[in-house]
Amino acid sequence: MTKRRTLLQAAAAAGGLALAGLVAVSPAIADELEALKEKGVIRIAMSGAYPPFNFVNDKNEVVGFDPAIGTEIAKRMGLEAEIVTTAWDGIIGGLLANKYDAIVGSMTITAERDEVVDFVGPYYTTKRAIFTKPGSEFTSVSQLGDAKVGVTLGETHEEWATEQGYDINTYKGLPELLLELENGRVDAIVNDSIAAILAMTEKGQEFAIIEDLETDAFGAGIAIREGNPELAAAMQEALDAMMDDGTYVEIAMEWIGADIR
Repeated sequence: MTKRRTLLQAAAAAGGLALAGLVAVSPAIADELEALKEKGVIRIAMSGAYPPFNFVNDKNEVVGFDPAIGTEIAKRMGLEAEIVTTAWDGIIGGLLANKYDAIVGSMTITAERDEVVDFVGPYYTTKRAIFTKPGSEFTSVSQLGDAKVGVTLGETHEEWATEQGYDINTYKGLPELLLELENGRVDAIVNDSIAAILAMTEKGQEFAIIEDLETDAFGAGIAIREGNPELAAAMQEALDAMMDDGTYVEIAMEWIGADIR
């Protein structure tokens, strides 16, 4: 638990996505946990475009690490999980507008996001990475000022790449991002290392990694509306329990092939 708290504090201090256009709402008058228990259902949002963490399979089902984690947490709280998908760049706005109850969608915990939502977790950690095609002329971070760089719209990587002054193209999700790299419409892409490597390996896409990128590990958290300490505590208790009893590792091994805490 101490390790996870340390990661949470470090990730929050690192800053993150500029939430342009979002206005912080007043804390809830009453904690939402009791209302969710009365309904028996918690609506959990994600993009559905971030394999293997969350994606839509050939049966039109949303599957992956994120929905498995969200469903298990809900089960341990005595709730049924209803998984919904929405565009990533508007996902926090949808949460604040009460369109769903939580986001379990590989959202990086940042200080800026923490100003408008509360986080449970982190439930995994990863790092930023930059990928190119094998044999690319771009082999160093110092060369990227001359490159066309692809990022996913609304991710922290978009803000980071913009801050670096890169010429960026934005895309809706990881599959589209990988296709643009493969087809040569961008010279490099910036993404979470685990998700991109697994997705490219799964589809047989060859890639190279720019090795001289300096980056810290960051945590992915579960976002809920502010002013719900009982809901946050119940979700954290469920998450901690599944990490302690081996369920988390089983889910991680199924979808990721490694323990990614």
